[in-house]
Amino acid sequence: MQRIKELERIKEENLGAFKVIASYLNEFPCLVTKEIMDEIISDTELDCESYFALFLSLALSENDESGDALNKLYLKKSVKRLDTKQYKENPYYKNIKIPQKRVGGWELGYQSYKPYEGFIYDDIEVEKSYREIPKIGFFTEEFSFPTVYEDGVEWMAIKPNEIETMKPHIEKMSGNVVVFGLGLGYFAYMISQKESVKSITIVERDSSVIKLFEENILPQFENKHKIKIVKSDAFDFAENELPKINCNHAFVDLWHDVSDGVELYIKMKKLEAKNSKTQFSYWIEKSILSSIRWQIFDSLQTQIKNGKFSEPYENILKYISDDYLKNFVKFI
Repeated sequence: MQRIKELERIKEENLGAFKVIASYLNEFPCLVTKEIMDEIISDTELDCESYFALFLSLALSENDESGDALNKLYLKKSVKRLDTKQYKENPYYKNIKIPQKRVGGWELGYQSYKPYEGFIYDDIEVEKSYREIPKIGFFTEEFSFPTVYEDGVEWMAIKPNEIETMKPHIEKMSGNVVVFGLGLGYFAYMISQKESVKSITIVERDSSVIKLFEENILPQFENKHKIKIVKSDAFDFAENELPKINCNHAFVDLWHDVSDGVELYIKMKKLEAKNSKTQFSYWIEKSILSSIRWQIFDSLQTQIKNGKFSEPYENILKYISDDYLKNFVKFI
């Protein structure tokens, strides 16, 4: 019970940290400014990242003690200064130009991060203790990135978060690949550059998104001959069409974030059994599994309190592990 209480404490600390960080990112991501950093960094021995984290921890906390805990347990591990040059050298940034175009409620364009504006740049890091570290990045100069809007609201943008979270999935793609979700075609473009990838089928249900892509972006792809676009509902395709074709890998990117991703993730995981020859990969899977993990943990706690669960503590750790949850969700 003591170890379960420790897990409960870490869960609550995760939730508390995520709450204040989400408030910062959603409501005032430009809290740290270039003027503040330029003035103070010259008077401190701390490096840029450390001061950024320290400033945030004090600004987001009620007192010095809680600020110190937020910094030590989360922000000190979380904050990273990113280099604009690294992303500008990305093949998509170098070779694909996004015009200002609109079709229906969808629109192509650009937006920018200001110097020292905070944002999530990668999926969470889950420590052995199940402390979950969000990844907060910033640039020291302005950085613009391609964006597709739906009715004026960002739906997808090719910013550091998308680049970093897709990188491990891009590395393992080979053979015939199905991509669920089109967006700006970043994932399809990057894997089309690989000799080991023979064909790419993109499944997208919105005709306006397809039209925008086919008319303005796809013609710029050097290896567009590898790409085929199918207008279809992703789940209908996964259930009825995917089993009929030779598909080595499937990459699923149908959600905006965790809030709308959990239900869609579970729905697609249940269809994996019909496509046993295809290896599935999922965008921001760690964050989605985190949401599911703590729901399972709460359920286990209730069973323990009611005397309906008497397995060893090691089994609780197994039941909330990523590997276990990836299979468990297929039967929810």
